Amino acid sequence: MQQRIDEAIRENVSIVPYDSEWPSLFETEADFLRRILPQRLLRRIEHFGSTAVPALAAKPIIDLLIEVTSLEETQEHIVPILVSHRYDYFWRTDVLPPYAWFIKRDSEHRRTHHLHFVEADSPLWDRLYFRDYLRRFPDEARRYGELKAILASKFPNDRVAYAEGKTACIIAVTEKARRFFEASGLVSSEEL
Repeated sequence: MQQRIDEAIRENVSIVPYDSEWPSLFETEADFLRRILPQRLLRRIEHFGSTAVPALAAKPIIDLLIEVTSLEETQEHIVPILVSHRYDYFWRTDVLPPYAWFIKRDSEHRRTHHLHFVEADSPLWDRLYFRDYLRRFPDEARRYGELKAILASKFPNDRVAYAEGKTACIIAVTEKARRFFEASGLVSSEEL
């Protein structure tokens, strides 16, 4: 397992211009997951991360945030299904609360999707504030895109350093977004 983690974090970090196909790639993957996974465990599936923000340059990897009723049952019922479809599986214990994380790859072994399976109370849902704020404020998205480009050139094969370099920005913008949406009376992505 540690070898798989080490290999995954050393994979290339490449930022590309926004691709208008990203939303449809999300929908295709979400539809596929709804067909193959136990419906009783799935709740909502959200497109988040930079590929969910129009005009924002990003790593060409579609991030899906997937609410499940139980992570324990996810490990028991969902993990075997996705592993059988050749997704890489990691139980993320480096964050609290832990969650199930999968990487989907294309025929050339490039990452195409990241699947984050969490319960309703996961702090990862705060990423929707970030996503929705960047969608609403293109200048903020542009500044974030510039930061990502700098970090990708500085850490082309160190995904941990790249991610850590974005952390302060993500936290600050997420807090600003939370205040903005709560002051507007909009507290969930369904309302935006």
